[in-house]
Amino acid sequence: MALGSAASPALGTTTATSFLKILKLKTKEKELLIRISTLCLVYVLAFSVRLFSVLRYESMIHEFDPYFNYRTTLFLVRNGFHEFWNWFDYESWYPLGRIVGGTLYPGLMVTAACIYWLMRFLRFFVHIREVCVLTAPFFASNTTIVAYFFGKEIWDSGAGLVAAALIAICPGYISRSVAGSYDNEGVAIFALLFTFYLFVKAVKTGSLAWALASAFGYFYMVSAWGGYVFIINLIPLYVLVLLVTGRYSMRLYVAYNCMYVLGMLLAMQIRFVGFQHVQSGEHMAAMGVFFLIQVFYFLDWVKYLLNDAKLFQTFLKTTVTCAGSVGALALGIGIASGYISPWSGRFYSLLDPTYAKDHIPIIASVSEHQPTAWSSFMFDFHILLFLFPAGLYFCFKRLTDATIFIVMYGLTSMYFAGVMVRLILVATPAVCMISAIAISATIKNLCLLIRGKSKYLQSGSTKVSSSLKSSGKAMVDHSLPFQKNVATSLLLGIFYLLGRYAIHCTWVTSEAYSSPSIVLSARGSHGGRVIFDDYREAYFWLRQNTPPDAKVMSWWDYGYQITAMGNRTVIVDNNTWNNTHIATVGRAMSSYEDEAYDIMLSLDVNYVLVVFGGVTGYSSDDINKFLWMVRIGGGVFPIIKESDYLVNGEYRVDKGASPKMLNCLMYKLCYYRFGQLMTEYGKPSGYDRARSVEIGNKEVELTHLEEAFTTSNWIVRIYKVKPLNNRY
Repeated sequence: MALGSAASPALGTTTATSFLKILKLKTKEKELLIRISTLCLVYVLAFSVRLFSVLRYESMIHEFDPYFNYRTTLFLVRNGFHEFWNWFDYESWYPLGRIVGGTLYPGLMVTAACIYWLMRFLRFFVHIREVCVLTAPFFASNTTIVAYFFGKEIWDSGAGLVAAALIAICPGYISRSVAGSYDNEGVAIFALLFTFYLFVKAVKTGSLAWALASAFGYFYMVSAWGGYVFIINLIPLYVLVLLVTGRYSMRLYVAYNCMYVLGMLLAMQIRFVGFQHVQSGEHMAAMGVFFLIQVFYFLDWVKYLLNDAKLFQTFLKTTVTCAGSVGALALGIGIASGYISPWSGRFYSLLDPTYAKDHIPIIASVSEHQPTAWSSFMFDFHILLFLFPAGLYFCFKRLTDATIFIVMYGLTSMYFAGVMVRLILVATPAVCMISAIAISATIKNLCLLIRGKSKYLQSGSTKVSSSLKSSGKAMVDHSLPFQKNVATSLLLGIFYLLGRYAIHCTWVTSEAYSSPSIVLSARGSHGGRVIFDDYREAYFWLRQNTPPDAKVMSWWDYGYQITAMGNRTVIVDNNTWNNTHIATVGRAMSSYEDEAYDIMLSLDVNYVLVVFGGVTGYSSDDINKFLWMVRIGGGVFPIIKESDYLVNGEYRVDKGASPKMLNCLMYKLCYYRFGQLMTEYGKPSGYDRARSVEIGNKEVELTHLEEAFTTSNWIVRIYKVKPLNNRY
């Protein structure tokens, strides 16, 4: 026992000594350890900062589209991939239905299902909903790792670390990757940045392995989101710029050929994409650059064989003329014959911001498809908006194949972000990467200034002083203290701004982007938080109090939620693939009750659901969306005219509103019994708090519908359609 007691301190001393020896690392090893530790902390930060919604409310799915994704993932987990791929959904788009497997991008659902099956295999028994809720934060953390390696590839490891930290908390990315935001973009941004990184790596190294990896990354992006069109147009544009600027190389040839051919073949396996890569106008640029690079390779080979500059110039003119003529002729024949389909309306709306409003109102009706205001840029980017031009300056100072790509990515994505507010999400990685280059390069230059000054001070020998004087650098030496002070001040200023950026991002995340739209909240008169859970209350009532085969008519915004949470058949939903069907619902909502009743009977509608914010002040209700119902309905049925619902071009719901507006079905369903309700102290009955007016028609009566249920805060109202008198 005594021997054991004496040996224990000796053993502890040996362990401590060994640990201290391990800590005595070389400078390179210390840098690597610090870099890995920082990256791990950023990884954890990116995940944890997206959990505000779970901590503040509960673990739930947000928004509208994610409910369809959750419902399909649940079906995939329960029934397997084969049934999922061949699933015909009878509860959507009644009476048309929907072939689910052929009308969606399955990457998100398959990813969540694989994570769920892996966790079950490892004996972590969790519900699939929890996996869906946390999928976006998990992939946001993975995006920080990709951002680090991408920044390191473009600039250096310092820029990579800064890029990872910036993208981890940037509101422009957090808006679509918070816990509960189970949407395609949650995994698509990771796939987009991963594909770009692999392709740039392939161009830089000329490695076949990296090129093949980029093709698989592109395949994952295609399976996840329709935004893959941005990749398949940006990469060809980048290759074209390299060709035009004389940067053609075998590395570029190998990278693009492998990525395009294998990526195209893999993408065709997604049923929703199919043969669009060879038949759609959006993909023709990639095919054209593919053939162009073959011409470059052929000309390079011929130049090597001829070894005669004059003869080669003649051959070059002939070849370029013939290739251009053949390409233009093939494109013309393809378009004329209908083999190559024209650009879609969504693609046109990106090139022309006014196109959707004039030709496709259903696209323009979505708030996230509106042009971006300057305040949105400032809200989502903060100081990155000013660092972005500085980063472009540094990239232009050191032009390489990699920096040319990030410059093109940044400029094109910022243009599209200005056209459509939703595409700030696509621009965010580029803005973070370019801003990281500016921060890293500036900090490194300032640190070199400070270190250079201290080096001069340490070399105080007369020999060094005389050499400085003889070389004419005495003036520089006198200005060094001033340089050090300025550099130190600038360095502190940069860290202060980065601190403000972190504070801004945390505030925006917690207040603006962590509130699920299905559960509303507001501040009460005493400053406390008031929760409005009307949506889930209404869907629970639908599920418990209506027949299983009941058909519910509502505006398309709420279709996915009604099907997923209410488990009832809907007439239209958020897929918006059939404009005529949506226009029919818009016509019913904007018609008189008798006319709307005939439309509802033709669609076998049993219940009608409307969202109303007049009591609570909720502005995103159906009355504020009503003009879009009129425009979409009028686009198919000319009998509906927007001017009938306006007074001197003004949209009103008070006594000055148009007779058509005061008596249409939507007005009646929202304001039924509202005329006798006191909503605010000191205001008359029937005072609409969302629009701050007293309604014009307080004596609303219904003939063919009856009120079935109204939620506690009047946000959701459900009406039952009466059967015909001779039917029971």
